[in-house]
Amino acid sequence: MKYQVIARKFRPQVFSEVVGQKPIVQTLQNAIQLNRTGHAYMFSGPRGVGKTTMARILAKGLNCAQGPTVTPCNECPSCKEITAGQSMDVLEIDAASNTGVDNVRELRDSARYAPSRDRSKIFIIDEVHMLSTSAFNALLKILEEPPPHVIFIMATTERHKLPATILSRCQQFVFRTISPAEIQAHLRQIASREGAKIDDRGLSYIVKAAEGSMRDAQSLLDQIISFGGQDVANEDVRDVLGFIPSDILDRTVNAIVENNSRELIETVGVLVDQGLNLQQYARELIARMRDLLMMKLGLGDKVLGGDEEKADLARRAEGFSEQDLIRYFDLLLRLEGDLRWTAQPRLHLEIGLVKLAKAGHMRDIEDVIRDLKQGATAPPARVSPPVSPPVPRPSPTPAAAPRPTPPRPTPPPAPAPKSDIIKPSEPARPADRRPSDSLIDSVRGEPLVQKFLETFRGDIAQVKPPKGDNEK
Repeated sequence: MKYQVIARKFRPQVFSEVVGQKPIVQTLQNAIQLNRTGHAYMFSGPRGVGKTTMARILAKGLNCAQGPTVTPCNECPSCKEITAGQSMDVLEIDAASNTGVDNVRELRDSARYAPSRDRSKIFIIDEVHMLSTSAFNALLKILEEPPPHVIFIMATTERHKLPATILSRCQQFVFRTISPAEIQAHLRQIASREGAKIDDRGLSYIVKAAEGSMRDAQSLLDQIISFGGQDVANEDVRDVLGFIPSDILDRTVNAIVENNSRELIETVGVLVDQGLNLQQYARELIARMRDLLMMKLGLGDKVLGGDEEKADLARRAEGFSEQDLIRYFDLLLRLEGDLRWTAQPRLHLEIGLVKLAKAGHMRDIEDVIRDLKQGATAPPARVSPPVSPPVPRPSPTPAAAPRPTPPRPTPPPAPAPKSDIIKPSEPARPADRRPSDSLIDSVRGEPLVQKFLETFRGDIAQVKPPKGDNEK
């Protein structure tokens, strides 16, 4: 018998075998049991999450010889033909290759006739968003008021491309991506039934690469078993999928904790020498920072991995604060985005990692503002002006008695200017002291400014008066 791939061999055949879509499964089962099935359904969601599979199971439940039932027998001629895609009353149409209005007219003509054997005539239209505008318009009327024996089940990965007039005539079910834990548990069952040995670390690599798609995960598992045989090593899974070795990621995290820029540069050299993808390295480093943040927040259930791996992450997370991990996460996101377009990815990655190492010396602006506010609320300490030591005066030397000088006549005082405002005379300033120096000294004496200068280790170069003072 010809080999059948895992994705087809383990395709769900009843509602209970569907993984990760419990709300949709329960709604469709209740609709069959209560005899409340609609005439048009719209299944939308990412690739490989069970949209077409659910449509076939629903068709089997409605046309099974023992039905309508939520547990189709998969033994009657109707169930077997639907599973094989050969039923005359359940027609699967690929909208990507039947996009024109003429194809929809043929569908409408076919819908007028009663089913040849089964209870309902079911049309499963896959990738329905590929239909043209005229084809959608031709489908509107029969989609709203079809014959009583006709049911439409449409599936799409791009729901936003469908006209609102089509969506309003259907019961809409939005499929979600399948959680990593559910995918990993299902892959473990499949590997056991296939007689393959692969541990949780290897399965976690597959789950990460699948990105929530069960079909992608099954296809990758099939590929890895073909590569490694019945006993699959973690290194084989990592090499096939192109993941970065964990020891390189751990080496990077340690260098960031120690602010060791030289170690980070050498790590980039190792990546280049081994021919590893630098952008993939950045993506996995982002994921590692995310896992460290989850462990720092006490959300270990959000991290995919075994108990030993989680314990190691928790130990490494102790060397970071939450603000550090958030800052590193933000810097790595920018770095990963820049690596997509740069002509020198190695140089870009090296400079980005050096910036990452230096980011640990930064202080959060919130902490600085809080310290400044605490310093401002404290009563300023009075600082007594420095007392300069008395300058010794020279002792008078004996000299001859001075001759008495006749008194000089004092000149008459100058007449005061005719003005309503009499300005007091300003004290004399030293010749080497500018008028702005006294303003800088007064500002430097403020407690808030003193705290700011101590924090940033700076000084005041210039003080500009407010605009209102200049206008006056």
